Amino acid sequence: MKKISRRDFLKVTGLVGAAAALTACGGGTSSSDNSGAANTGDSDKVITVGATPTPHAEILNAAKSALEAEGYTLDVVEFTDYVQPNTALVDGDLDANYFQHTPYLNNFNKENGTDLAAAFDMHYEPFGIYAGKTASLEELADGASVAIPNDGSNETRALLLLQDAGLIKLKDGIDPTSDATKLDITENPKNLDIQEIAAEQLPRSLADVDLAVINGNYALQADLNASEDSLITENPDYAKVYVNVVACRAGEENSDKIQALKKALQSDDVKKYVDETYKGAVVTVF
Repeated sequence: MKKISRRDFLKVTGLVGAAAALTACGGGTSSSDNSGAANTGDSDKVITVGATPTPHAEILNAAKSALEAEGYTLDVVEFTDYVQPNTALVDGDLDANYFQHTPYLNNFNKENGTDLAAAFDMHYEPFGIYAGKTASLEELADGASVAIPNDGSNETRALLLLQDAGLIKLKDGIDPTSDATKLDITENPKNLDIQEIAAEQLPRSLADVDLAVINGNYALQADLNASEDSLITENPDYAKVYVNVVACRAGEENSDKIQALKKALQSDDVKKYVDETYKGAVVTVF
């Protein structure tokens, strides 16, 4: 399975022709395992899901055999950002996506006037504060730089973690469902330089900042495990608010494809795979 951009994905689907236009996803696969279903034109038996590489695409791949036993072929299309998987789903290029938590999905719908729905819950990934140029929270100097994600729901999550670590204080009323920014900081005793950065760039920022608050999936891609490598992880009660979901277009939650996907992903075999592979960095909720 290779990583493709939305542009490349659409080019591939365009080459498939009229059949792909009808399925809106049949040509997006990069896996030879899917050629049989595509060649027969049985688009009802091909489920195309967009996902970020780690852990989402890996978890999807762990469910492929269960779906095959039910007569379905799973196409996993990898994206490396948090916007294109939703726009591809809205455009009909995907049957579902798996990369985001509910607050992010709700915020995306609000900002873009879209109607995507959480089909079912899968897992949460604890946020962590990771050492960059400064090795510990105790050594953090006045004016130190701290990188956090720049999208609304994840920025709130990062700011709450910095508050729990005793580094800042937010105005009253900020909770995991808020849409907070650094402008909501009321106390910053160390005069920290809070830098808002695209989430996918946070691991690379560690060489340039003192600390970084990193999303669980991007931490895993950088071989960082929140339960083992972070200086502090977020409150589990907060983390559970950010359950990662499989999303689809509203009204399709009970479709045969989505229900087959749910059965395969929420299986004992997938739960075992997640527990053994991610060792606490990914926590299932089913």
